[in-house]
Amino acid sequence: MGARTIARLTGSETCDDHVIIQSSALFPERMVQHVTALPIGGAEQPHHSLFKDTGVSDSGTTTPTSNGDDGSRSRSNSDDATSSNPRNDGMERNVSTPNDALHLERRVGLVSGVALIVGTMIGSGIFVSPSTLLVKTKSPGLFLVIWAACGILSTLGALSYAELGTMITESGAEYAYYRHAFGSLPAFIFSWVCTLVLKPSQLAIICLAFAKYTVEAFVSECEPPIFIIQILCVAIIGLITFINCFSVKLATKVQNVFTAAKLVAIAIIIAGGLYMIGIGNTQYLSQGFEGSTTSFGDIATAFYSGLWAYDGWNNLNYVTEELKNPFVNLPRSIMIGIPLTTVCYVLVNVAYLAVLSPTEMMQSEAVAVTFGTRALGALAWLMPLAVCISCFGSANGTLFVGGRLCYVASREGHLVDVLSYVHIRRLTPSPALLFNSAVALMMIIPGDIASLIDFFSFTAWIFYGAAMLALIVMRFTKKDAPRPYKVPIIIPVIVLIISVYLVIGPIVDNPKIEYLYATLFILAGFFLYIPFVYYKKVLPGMSYITTFMQLLLEVAPSTAMAED
Repeated sequence: MGARTIARLTGSETCDDHVIIQSSALFPERMVQHVTALPIGGAEQPHHSLFKDTGVSDSGTTTPTSNGDDGSRSRSNSDDATSSNPRNDGMERNVSTPNDALHLERRVGLVSGVALIVGTMIGSGIFVSPSTLLVKTKSPGLFLVIWAACGILSTLGALSYAELGTMITESGAEYAYYRHAFGSLPAFIFSWVCTLVLKPSQLAIICLAFAKYTVEAFVSECEPPIFIIQILCVAIIGLITFINCFSVKLATKVQNVFTAAKLVAIAIIIAGGLYMIGIGNTQYLSQGFEGSTTSFGDIATAFYSGLWAYDGWNNLNYVTEELKNPFVNLPRSIMIGIPLTTVCYVLVNVAYLAVLSPTEMMQSEAVAVTFGTRALGALAWLMPLAVCISCFGSANGTLFVGGRLCYVASREGHLVDVLSYVHIRRLTPSPALLFNSAVALMMIIPGDIASLIDFFSFTAWIFYGAAMLALIVMRFTKKDAPRPYKVPIIIPVIVLIISVYLVIGPIVDNPKIEYLYATLFILAGFFLYIPFVYYKKVLPGMSYITTFMQLLLEVAPSTAMAED
């Protein structure tokens, strides 16, 4: 398809090998404000290569070349916006101004930030993990200790991320921190693993749990057919993807509502458990540490299951550029959300043990449902509903942050260009969201939640540990960088040591083929980095694919938020 053909379709003018989109029924006038020249030429065009060439200035400001913008235009418009609003500190760019570069807007406040953390942490894990964790620990006492220890570890890690997020105010969390601390290669490897494995696997696990609990409510006589679970899982992923592509405001409202609903459900469980303790039902809790495991690998695997339930403590760092007043709201959201989740988890498990024996918990695949049947009587139906509500809210938040990582990595030239584009009216990173959902859909085919959790936990803690190392390294390499929030250096050191233990322990105690697959997958990123990022090789036809996807999805190139 040539330039003049595109021009006829869009009602635009042509200039050499570029199309300047003006206005048409397909692209509203807003497109004129944000899209400059769209290359329609062959693969020699640098704008639509497989990986675009971008640079990072000394201040960390991204200067993408995909849309021909050298950054000065965005900078000048930011100055205008700041001067017109005396309360605007350069970070608070809530709306795009006329002729401004297209970017995501700051629409996540303190309440939404807390809801994003709590809502993604409290997902399927508290309903799927208890039985697995108890199998490994073998005693109620060690079981509760590890639940509390997982909360403390998550809090320590999140406090370290608060320093990183307020020092480097870019979205992408670990991706941005690796890029500033270690350079482009580690950042690319993280984006490679996270966009193709970690974030999609999280979404797939949560949606599989949602589908499983939903189908079981209607099929009580036998095991539900796996294909029915998979079909429902596909439908839920599609619905959540639509919500996130349609509107950021809608996605955050859904997150807020579902987080509040799941907290109510957890309060019901805790109240039921405390009532049972009050009437003297403490025989299971009194067993204490009797029969506790002493296996190095079992304890590490138990931590895996518990930490899976806590995962999400770093999610707000993925959307820093969309967070209002991030220097205040990022650490504040962390300090509210994670302790709240830890208290909820410990009390919920105490409630379980006030009603169910350790053996009953280990044999149950739906601990919350079994608890509801025993303790809530006529209200037992609330537990399957609570599981579904919790999983849906967690899946919504998981896709919200997963799409942002894909978007940022693409904006920096580490993924295909079109994944960094933003919808011209809705200002959502719809291509990145659709890509993340597509990978998750492929992961639901096996239907095995346990193997996905093991694979996810092993690879995730490699990167969590590397983020702690990045913080330590930048204490020496970026001594003068402003740090609105700073943690004692011992905290990231402790988290780093525990991360190494969580990675090495299960491999030494019980080697599995999944660990080898994960390692090989990580190393494969190095062989892709050399040709496509370092040497900037281009796959033939990428310019045409990018243009087609841009026209189909009504998206345009974007830039990072100005930081001056």
